[in-house]
Amino acid sequence: MGYQDLIREIPDFPRPGILFKDVTTLFKDGKAFRAMVDDLARECRGLQVDMVVAPEARGFALGAPLAYLLGVGFVPARKPGQLPAKTLRAEYELEYGSDALEVHMDAITPGQRVLVVDDLLATGGTTKATIELVEGLGGQVVAVAFLIELTFLQGRNLLSGYEVISLIKD
Repeated sequence: MGYQDLIREIPDFPRPGILFKDVTTLFKDGKAFRAMVDDLARECRGLQVDMVVAPEARGFALGAPLAYLLGVGFVPARKPGQLPAKTLRAEYELEYGSDALEVHMDAITPGQRVLVVDDLLATGGTTKATIELVEGLGGQVVAVAFLIELTFLQGRNLLSGYEVISLIKD
């Protein structure tokens, strides 16, 4: 299916020079969204994961249904201050700023095999921070998966040593 045709591009968002890939236009198409999640599940099925971890917010839209299809649990990596229990925090740089993510301290059991999922791989900072959280709790990241990989930003380089799965390479 031509997922790329359903993704809206917004120039100069969130700042001048950035071409934002708006996946909400793909997500609202029920048939395409279902096919995309099914395709991602097919790519990840052989990884034998115990848990899916996805960063806020669009990562949730992929991570939760993917975890469901794989028959495993789902852990949200949230923006600071959004989780009620004790958390572990990782800070990271974006192509247009900095941010942080947190997970509950009891979200991952040491030794669990984890798949990290997000909508888009750009510079790799968000994913690297998510990996730090998983590994900080003793989890083993077996792969990272994305709908879109912006290859010109070379985010894959920051993730060397991890299997990278992406449905669209742009």
